[in-house]
Amino acid sequence: MRFSARSPSPSPVRRRRSLSYGLQSSSDSDSNSDSDDSKTGSTSESDEYSSDASGNLSISATEVRNNSTPSASTSLRRLAGNASAPGHIEIDDTVAAIRLRTRHRDPYEEWAARTRRDAFKTARRAVASAQNQRISAQGAARKRDTERQAAALKREAESVANRLEELSLSQARNDEDHGSLWIDEQKKRRARTEFVIHAEEEKLRAQERSAQVEAERIRKETEAKAAAEEQRKKDEAAKAEKAAKEAEEAKAKAEKEEAARKEVELVEQAKAQALQAQSKERNALGMTTPDQDWREARLVLKKLKSGPIARVKADRDLKKTWNEIRRQITPRVGQLTSEPQVIHNISQQIVQVLRPHIPLPSDVYDASLSSLAKAILLQAETEVTAEKRSAKPLAQLTLNSMSVLDGFGAVFWAKLCQRTGGWAIPVTVPSEDVDGTPFTHLTSMKAFGVREEETSADRTARIAGIMRVYFSLLLLPPSAPLSREFHLARLWGFIARLIGQLSLLKTSLATELLSVALEVGGAHACSVWGSQWTKMMALLYEGVMANPPRLGDSGPEARASLVRLQLEIERVMGSG
Repeated sequence: MRFSARSPSPSPVRRRRSLSYGLQSSSDSDSNSDSDDSKTGSTSESDEYSSDASGNLSISATEVRNNSTPSASTSLRRLAGNASAPGHIEIDDTVAAIRLRTRHRDPYEEWAARTRRDAFKTARRAVASAQNQRISAQGAARKRDTERQAAALKREAESVANRLEELSLSQARNDEDHGSLWIDEQKKRRARTEFVIHAEEEKLRAQERSAQVEAERIRKETEAKAAAEEQRKKDEAAKAEKAAKEAEEAKAKAEKEEAARKEVELVEQAKAQALQAQSKERNALGMTTPDQDWREARLVLKKLKSGPIARVKADRDLKKTWNEIRRQITPRVGQLTSEPQVIHNISQQIVQVLRPHIPLPSDVYDASLSSLAKAILLQAETEVTAEKRSAKPLAQLTLNSMSVLDGFGAVFWAKLCQRTGGWAIPVTVPSEDVDGTPFTHLTSMKAFGVREEETSADRTARIAGIMRVYFSLLLLPPSAPLSREFHLARLWGFIARLIGQLSLLKTSLATELLSVALEVGGAHACSVWGSQWTKMMALLYEGVMANPPRLGDSGPEARASLVRLQLEIERVMGSG
């Protein structure tokens, strides 16, 4: 292995020294001899690794210095005195050269010696570091080999242990299977034995039971004959008593029905007389009866269907235009949100569709009004049933359309009465149409607002969603005059009319619509009508809390709507 070391200082440049020296006096050489001896001694002692030539020079200089005693100097001077002048000068030069030579310290030789020492020291450290690294690497390698061997032995031991455990488990399973087979066989043998014993015992019991059954049959036949004879006598007596009782009940029922019929006739006569007496005042005030409202709405609907809609359907071009308008109206109604700007924009878009720069034909316009009303009511049936808060945007859209579109109020009211079956008024739908034609099954279902395969709960939820929109519409401040069907007073009229019709009030739909009306406008009505509204609420609350209640039906849906009505009355009275 080869090592190198570099001196901390660059190698000095070795210069040749001039050998012409000046002559010194003997006193100077004598005075400097001691100091030169000490310096030369120290130099020779410190330079341990000088070159061979330098060593020889140092030895010669030492001998000269050792021999340069006072007696030697004296003898030289004595020889010089005897010599001639040129020889004296040469001797002095030689002595001076030797003296200077012995006193001279070569920097290059010192640097070389120092460099060798540093190289040896560096080489020792490098060798020691390399040996330590090799020893560490060997120790790490041995450790890794030991760990690898230990891991391999451990894995092998684990494998052996796992195999032994598997064999043990397999042996245990085999033992368990054999044991279970043995137990099963033993159970089967015991079961067969017990079955045979049980079969023999069952045969004996069957024989005993058959004997008992035969004896019991004979006894029951005897008792049955006696009981049948006795029952025949009782039935004959009961039949005679029942016939007499039925005759009495039929007589009482006929008398009761006759009394009820007379009472109804009297009530109808009194109501008709009261209506006839109040007709002048009612006409003067612009008030109508529920029957009149229903007939007016029915006439508008029939005229609309038999007139403009029928003519539009018969004309291909008009029907094409109508269908394009319908396709523009329905998506816009479905895009309604609770934001006022969105409601305003959609209202403007619908108005622009129905009132373009080139006016639509009158039949197409009337049919489009019907389509708009139907789209709003369908949206109320589907969306308001799921989310109550969507009723107000629909009511605002309806109010905006009524304020701008001519004739939309009457069309919307007619469609509203049709889809609710008279509950918007409210009124009991008669058995014949306004033209005197009796309703068939299909026409009566449409007039009553009933759909095929619709349950009572679905019909209640659907009509309640439509009426929630209608009640919300009554509370909105109109921007233009509206017909009387959409005034706030109709909220009072709806509840008052419903209370006055017991046939409607006894249904679960009536209590549901009353709770919806109070939920939407009960608090506002209390602030408008004050004590009169409070009296009406007290009357409703009395009917709800009666035992049995005088409102609603007896089913679970009716009880739930009755509870909701009770809570709404309490809320309205509490807020008032």
